[in-house]
Amino acid sequence: MSKSIIWRLILIGFFFALAVVLFLPSTPFSKSLPSWYKDRFPKIALGLDLQGGMHLVLQVDTEKGLENHVQRLIKGMDMLLKEKKAPFSEIKAQGREVFISYPNADAKMAVERAVGDNYPIFKKIPEKENSIGYALTDAETKRIKEWSTSQAIETIRNRVDKFGVAEPLIQAQGKDEIVVQLPGLKDPDRAIALIGKTAVLEFKMVDEGGDLKKALDGQVPEGDELLYEKTVDKESGAVRQTPFLIKKEAVLTGDLLTDARVAIDSQFNEPYVSLTFDSEGSRIFADVTGQNVNKRMAIILDGNVYSAPVIREKISGGRAQISGSFTHETATDLAIVLRAGALPAPVNIIQNVTVGPSLGEDSIKTGIKAAIIGAILVLGFMLFYYKLSGLISDFAMLLNIIMLLGAMAWFNATLTLPGIAGIILTIGMGVDSNVLIFERIKEELKTGRTVRSAIDAGYDRAWWTIIDSHVTTLITAAVLFQFGSGPIKGFAVSLSIGILINLFTALVGTKVVFDIVNQGRRLERLSI
Repeated sequence: MSKSIIWRLILIGFFFALAVVLFLPSTPFSKSLPSWYKDRFPKIALGLDLQGGMHLVLQVDTEKGLENHVQRLIKGMDMLLKEKKAPFSEIKAQGREVFISYPNADAKMAVERAVGDNYPIFKKIPEKENSIGYALTDAETKRIKEWSTSQAIETIRNRVDKFGVAEPLIQAQGKDEIVVQLPGLKDPDRAIALIGKTAVLEFKMVDEGGDLKKALDGQVPEGDELLYEKTVDKESGAVRQTPFLIKKEAVLTGDLLTDARVAIDSQFNEPYVSLTFDSEGSRIFADVTGQNVNKRMAIILDGNVYSAPVIREKISGGRAQISGSFTHETATDLAIVLRAGALPAPVNIIQNVTVGPSLGEDSIKTGIKAAIIGAILVLGFMLFYYKLSGLISDFAMLLNIIMLLGAMAWFNATLTLPGIAGIILTIGMGVDSNVLIFERIKEELKTGRTVRSAIDAGYDRAWWTIIDSHVTTLITAAVLFQFGSGPIKGFAVSLSIGILINLFTALVGTKVVFDIVNQGRRLERLSI
């Protein structure tokens, strides 16, 4: 046996053995495998349509994102005008517009100069009641809307990663929509609450001198707002709402947090969320608590008061805590969203589809059944039409499937129902290459060539045709992977890997078998 044949056999044997080793931990046989083996290698993950889970389509409220951005800019503008000593009476936002009231003409010029030099993202709009009007430029408006969506994707991805869902899909769809797929999810309600929570954390002072009774009757003082603390009775489950008259201006916000984690109160053995601020947040928190001893500070998340403790002394060290009627699970989820950061804009769920695991099991059984039936029909046809050569083609096809599954396990690919379809299509692509080769061999035999020279000529002349067909299919698969959603990507992945492996099995795997058959004796005729 020539060295060329030996090396090709070693190569085929190596890839076959490697594929089996990689694929076994992803099969039901993994239960009987030693833990050191099955835990060491990556596995094929099942997609949403095979193992069940949740499919969400979220819409980002980009208009609210613009308003939130303008609110953040106002604080900087306020500090700038004071620094530049530009007199102004009030600065306030109305939606995405900003109005700065001025006392006289000189003050107006100073304000316009300060804002114009430092905020090129604003354009002037008509004045309103002795107030200079500004609005974001069109370019900045577009940028903020795009940023709101992209930042929401990153924030949601951080939350989902900490939630512990394997192989989640989170990607943009259109201008302001986000697709979230969570395979294998067991608690959809908790996931929705975790993903959709805006998580805007604010520390505001309680208006001790305000009249709460009048506020409840609708007479809320200017600069204040009426918010509620919700508490749940552990025995009866009744929800109680306690009203608070809160000053609108936040003295501290959650964007200065560096950590949030669950801790247990040693006195009452109840969970709470411990907060840690960065250096700036620590300084502000110490100043605010030092200036407001014996006053109440409300800790507010998404407009809901979680607690409103009385400040007993100046609090240094940059630590605070959120306590309430928490279970360990709700406290953990709150810590997750605070660590991941607030969403730049609220998100609304416009589509919510839950796929049950039973449907996934049915999909797997149906897909495997279709693959087996398709493989048997193809194997039978090749054996019937091309006889012994068809048997060699069937060997290459089985080798292709095993190596494909091993490669998918190696890349920790996600198998979806379209992915199974891609595997079935790969079966067809595999025999198609051999059909091209066999037909070329038959043509060469008709010209009077010997069996060996006809085989060599058949492979040589079919080479570029096979390459062309595979490359064009590979380009299509790459486009599907780039622009497709989760299941379509699964199809593209299995098809791409199958095509690359098929080139090896068709041009190397079957050729080495023909070479072995021709090695020992000279064939007078070929069963084809």
